[in-house]
Amino acid sequence: MRKIRASSTLTVYHDGQFWVGVFERAEEGRYSACRVVFGAEPSNEEIQQLVCERWNDLRFTRPTAHEGAPRQSANPKRRQREASREMARRGLSTKAQQALSEEREASAKQRKADSRERRESEKRERFERRKEKRKRKHRGK
Repeated sequence: MRKIRASSTLTVYHDGQFWVGVFERAEEGRYSACRVVFGAEPSNEEIQQLVCERWNDLRFTRPTAHEGAPRQSANPKRRQREASREMARRGLSTKAQQALSEEREASAKQRKADSRERRESEKRERFERRKEKRKRKHRGK
């Protein structure tokens, strides 16, 4: 039987204007992240509803290579202390920031390519209309 190692982390922070949640997902050597803007401070129930009911609707970044999770101790209290220390030490993961920025750049490139294609097709259509109009005038219609 094959074991699959997967972990997910949610970091909720206030960015000065809104409350933002960053989901980080690491599974089978791949890492991806998702940013969700809450607006007002979310309650525990809202966060649980988001995780339980809307997990599949979240738009994660493209998976990138991941070196693996650090070793976890068997003691749950120790894991809880380590998690609270880690959260106090750092806020948003730099890996998450990097993944989100790469996704933002990729979508910007795609948007540029789409708008360029649309502009060129509109230009071709205008040219075809002008050409057709000249042809009609030449025929005397």
